[in-house]
Amino acid sequence: MAVLTGIAGLFLMGCSNHTEDTNAAQNIKDKSWEEILQEADGETVRLYMWGGDEGINQYIDEYVKPELQAEHNVTLDRIPLDTNEIIQKLETEKRAGQDDGTIDLIWMNGENFKRAKENDLLFGPFTDQIPSYQAFYDTESLDFQYDFGTETDGLEAPWGKVQFVFHYDASKIQEPPATLDELMKFAEENPGRFTYPAAGDFTGDAFIRHVLYGKASSIEQLLDSPFSEEVAETESEEVWAYLNDMTPHLWRSGATYPSSLTELDRLYSQGEVWMTMGYNEARAEDLVEKGIFPETTESFVLQQPGSIGNTHFLSIPDNSRAKEGAMAAIDFLLSPEAQLAKLEPAYWGENTPIDLALLDDEDKAAFEELDRGETVIDQQTLTDAFLPEIDAEYVPWLQEKWIDEVASQ
Repeated sequence: MAVLTGIAGLFLMGCSNHTEDTNAAQNIKDKSWEEILQEADGETVRLYMWGGDEGINQYIDEYVKPELQAEHNVTLDRIPLDTNEIIQKLETEKRAGQDDGTIDLIWMNGENFKRAKENDLLFGPFTDQIPSYQAFYDTESLDFQYDFGTETDGLEAPWGKVQFVFHYDASKIQEPPATLDELMKFAEENPGRFTYPAAGDFTGDAFIRHVLYGKASSIEQLLDSPFSEEVAETESEEVWAYLNDMTPHLWRSGATYPSSLTELDRLYSQGEVWMTMGYNEARAEDLVEKGIFPETTESFVLQQPGSIGNTHFLSIPDNSRAKEGAMAAIDFLLSPEAQLAKLEPAYWGENTPIDLALLDDEDKAAFEELDRGETVIDQQTLTDAFLPEIDAEYVPWLQEKWIDEVASQ
């Protein structure tokens, strides 16, 4: 009887916790923005995010932290961790019934957003309560309503926009390749001077998707439909042929690959390879300024197939203990002031998802007049080359197939 009573108690406790979570979420939905800011005052918000870029880290530590403290009396703790590990941590806490979580704010990517949403790990919808989002963003934009093919449903707020670019040493490469075929020719004519990060790295995965776009019989079929393993198998046959043909011409003859973008950047900075790559068309500017990348660094995008771009977001875990503080932080991070500082080459240099047409004349002029630096490709070229992302389920599928079809060959 005592055992049954104990089990019943645990069941009721679980129901009570769920009810409390639901009530807490509804309670926040019923609050005015002024009331949310009152609750946020004095809170500490733990921001979990990828920490592999020094310029991004400096933006958070040197600009965001003091400004957020001054404006809202919210303390921001930046905790570096890969997004996949962040989601694993949330899943572990949910299984343990941990309502007082350790994460308050997440820099999210599309692949992991899908997983977090499907497992009910996120708080929201909340974006309809964020003043900066409602005032300065095109809330009807499909870029904000979908993340790697998954509907956002107000569970994440757009933080930045990036496009995939290649950086190269113009003292060694007179004319950068414009197509995948020309990239292959470059690798053949300059053995050991090109490589890409292994699948599983965010940048390496993106490079492989570019090859998929370039070799597929129909990009539209990939973009317009949910993930299909049958389509993936058919459309990827030429991908593995292309990458295997390239392998013997890569750095170390393809016997090993950089494990991360950081490692690829190091190889480039040391002159072992003549190109690097990555999301964020402006990321090389600060690296050149600091003497990490050579002064002769320039940038290009492939005209065929083009340049994949995406919007990245901020989400709040369902078990965050500082939801109001996280909302205040998001409102600040989406503000014109914080977005303009993020655009500065001295920090992140990343493009903004703000709709400039919604800004007043002074703020709009500040964005339009900012010099992003000599290594940044002009906006028209980026726009002309832009490719949207495919369904997030292609990412883990391509990772596994790359290991089978390329790395293990």
